Amino acid sequence: MPPRLILASASPARLALLRNAGLAPEVMVSGVDEDGLDHLAPADMALELAQLKAAAVAARLDDGLVVGCDSVLELDGRAHGKPSTAEEATARWTHMRGRSGVLLTGHCVIDVASGRASSAVASTVVHFGSPTDTEVGAYVATGEPLGVAGAFTLQGRSAPFIDGIEGDAGNVIGLSLPLLRRLLSEVDVSILELWS
Repeated sequence: MPPRLILASASPARLALLRNAGLAPEVMVSGVDEDGLDHLAPADMALELAQLKAAAVAARLDDGLVVGCDSVLELDGRAHGKPSTAEEATARWTHMRGRSGVLLTGHCVIDVASGRASSAVASTVVHFGSPTDTEVGAYVATGEPLGVAGAFTLQGRSAPFIDGIEGDAGNVIGLSLPLLRRLLSEVDVSILELWS
């Protein structure tokens, strides 16, 4: 029987990535407040939030492997998480179009029984297209950008507005499987043990 794997995230995209890779995680939402870390550099913010989320869930368990993740878009040296309003999402897209940003996802793995932990940040360059004002308005009206870091998804309705990426597509979706494999190995777990 594979070790218990717990995803400390409510993200359906992260859950789908893990399931499609042959893993069968349980989901436990951390409840960590994502505000108050604006003073950190974008990569440090993503890593800190991933560590906080994994630690919050691990504290409730006696065993298992906890995976915590958090993503932000770095643009102009600033971190951009989920927009809080449609107006903010529209302004974000107006600012991003025709430009490139870096999607940063912090990852943290904690082996609850041993207390061993490993964490790192994956980064992927995202090249945004130039959607028209009408296209941006229609996209924002779907509500999709309000629930995701950077106000876009690679696999959703904004996919036609992404000209390309440099790096791991899974990272943009929410979790880098190659990085997860490395972090698991650092706590002496093979990803093969987690295949269901």
